[in-house]
Amino acid sequence: MKTILVTGGAGFIGSHTVVELQQSGYDVVIADNLYNSDIEVLDKIEEITGKKPHFIKVDLSKTKECNLVFETYNIDGIINFAAFKAVGESCSMPIEYYKNNMNILLNLLDNMKRRDINYIVHSSSCTVYGEPDSLPIKEESPTKKAESPYGNTKQMAEEVLSFVVQATDINAIALRYFNPIGAHSSAKIGELPRGVPNNLMPFITQTAIGKRKELVVFGDDYPTKDGTCIRDYIHVVDLAKAHIVALNRLFENKNKKPLEFFNIGTGNGFSVLDVIKSFEKTSNTKLNYKIGPRRKGDVIEIWADTSFAEKLLGWKAQKTLDEMTLSAWNWEKALSKK
Repeated sequence: MKTILVTGGAGFIGSHTVVELQQSGYDVVIADNLYNSDIEVLDKIEEITGKKPHFIKVDLSKTKECNLVFETYNIDGIINFAAFKAVGESCSMPIEYYKNNMNILLNLLDNMKRRDINYIVHSSSCTVYGEPDSLPIKEESPTKKAESPYGNTKQMAEEVLSFVVQATDINAIALRYFNPIGAHSSAKIGELPRGVPNNLMPFITQTAIGKRKELVVFGDDYPTKDGTCIRDYIHVVDLAKAHIVALNRLFENKNKKPLEFFNIGTGNGFSVLDVIKSFEKTSNTKLNYKIGPRRKGDVIEIWADTSFAEKLLGWKAQKTLDEMTLSAWNWEKALSKK
């Protein structure tokens, strides 16, 4: 049984990926500082899979704490989620974003090199493409000047990986994914941001259940079908499964290059108002929202061409937008009963 280190594994995408890893026969170590997650997630994962993952609370951006993880566990491969991830916040806290996100990756890669750990699946983002010239986005589409420090850290991480794989035995897959929403079908794990949500879906569900007074839609004057931004929303379980497929590809030496990139999305563009309408339909709940000014750092529209991932990884998103919004609502309702 191979042991996989999942950094940020108590978070939204991380926890769903841990479930898929355990159900695929991997042993899992979660390293997380619980900055934007909750320790109770470990119990919920155990309720779903029947096995609690190993856990170590560390700040991976600090070298000694990161080293401790590798001194404590024998790691065969890594899935790296640990990062600050809010576009808007990164514009007001750029130094903190660069220090945290880059130091985490560098500390991980340093340990991988010193300990002969050769496989890492890295959490990248469609933000590396910036404002695209044409849609849908292909993996060979040019990366643009980042619209935010967050997006820039994702670009820098890919550049670091590209040089590291040339100089070491490390093999990496960077998954450039789009906008994960939804929750596990058990409603035991889902998106639970601390404080005011930065992402659309938890703000919708928290508004609908009464935690928030209203949802503000950031702009309705964009050159899109309804004036709101368009994104490729993907169910978090579909996204989690893509990480397992990518990891298996590395272990089975099926990768064509030491560093590969894959777009992970549905291939469909949904506007903010599309998501709201889907939620209102699946939840049978009228949402209190208003239109506000544009938000700094937001790209107008972006969605993926997923044919490369479908062909080489054999992976394809399965769940519909209605399934995404309904699962997110079921998760929010389960939370409110606690």
